[in-house]
Amino acid sequence: MNRRSFLTATGAGAAALAFPAVLRAQTDTIRVGFPLPLTGPFAALGGDLQRGAIFAGEELNARGGVLGRKIEILFRDDQVKPAVGAQRTKELIENEKVQFVVGGLAAHVQMAINEQTKKAGILFISVSQSDEISAKPDTSPITFHEALNPTITCRAVGSWVAQNLGKKWWIVYADYAWGKQCNNVLIETLRKHGGTLLGTTPYPLGNAEFVAHLPKIQAARPEVLVSATPGADNIAFLKQVASFGMKKEMRIAQPLHWMPTLKEGGSDLYTDVYGGINFYWELEETIPQARRYVAAYRKRFNAPPLDYCSYGYSGIIELARGIELAKSTDSMAVANALRKNPVYDHYKGKQWWRACDDKSFQDLWIVRGREPSKVRGEWGLLDVVARIPANEELDRTCAEKGLA
Repeated sequence: MNRRSFLTATGAGAAALAFPAVLRAQTDTIRVGFPLPLTGPFAALGGDLQRGAIFAGEELNARGGVLGRKIEILFRDDQVKPAVGAQRTKELIENEKVQFVVGGLAAHVQMAINEQTKKAGILFISVSQSDEISAKPDTSPITFHEALNPTITCRAVGSWVAQNLGKKWWIVYADYAWGKQCNNVLIETLRKHGGTLLGTTPYPLGNAEFVAHLPKIQAARPEVLVSATPGADNIAFLKQVASFGMKKEMRIAQPLHWMPTLKEGGSDLYTDVYGGINFYWELEETIPQARRYVAAYRKRFNAPPLDYCSYGYSGIIELARGIELAKSTDSMAVANALRKNPVYDHYKGKQWWRACDDKSFQDLWIVRGREPSKVRGEWGLLDVVARIPANEELDRTCAEKGLA
């Protein structure tokens, strides 16, 4: 990817020439900064996220752009480091003169990105899981959160696991923002379902060495081993669990499945591992918008769209919708337009923005890894087990977030 990733498509140039000269003179493009991890333990997820944003930009430009102007998306590697994410965002705003920011993937990095966008008065659509991003003191009138968050994910998945897989748990989690948030919500959810927590094991993100802990977990005999181990750490965790024979002794569940990680780990490793997911491409069989989205994406990339790819896609398309509704590139005008018109459906069914916290509510699904003999092609790695409908009661209330 070139340093300045300029997305164009046939037809966009002609549309710009047809637009009034006074508006063309203002700026030829609408520039969107997109910090994300392209190196480190989340590199595969970051690459997936980037492809979704690229695809969204190409679709928008192919139909003439937004307000007659092309969308230009500038990607920067945040290296999964808050200080780097903040610096890259500051450079995008001050040097590259971006008008909006979409992106972030690691929960702790997106908070650093958000601080820079708030200071600059730039609308930010976060596509990372985080509880704080839509709560005081971190949120703002120009901070929107497109992704699921740990509270919603872990309440939904945790409740399903307690009801269907077992109520005696051991939790292993990455000791950073997302992992700690998941652990807290999972413990609360298990308690509400009358379950028993046998123990928890935090570990440093990116230092996926679990062998010293597994004998203790195995001896405790949990019904369910719940894993909040993201990205490449998830593969290492499951390999070590399998080497101890633990997959035969207990159920394995996790708040999220990540499709690039599943593909890298392979179906043998992920067979019968349960998790939540924001989107799975086989939903094309039942959801009209998913059918359109999957077909178009597959035509472009010769592969189906994945989970984080879809966050990137929806974040850019939703930003464009806000600009078109506002008929402006002023951040506050766009934010107000989205709040006044909160319902959207870009790829998987109805979503909406909650007015008090600018949090997106959306369906999620419980999925299970298929055994190798049942895998469909290269990416048909999962069975959809259940749909969890969008529900504001799955999240904290706005009063609990300090917003009411």
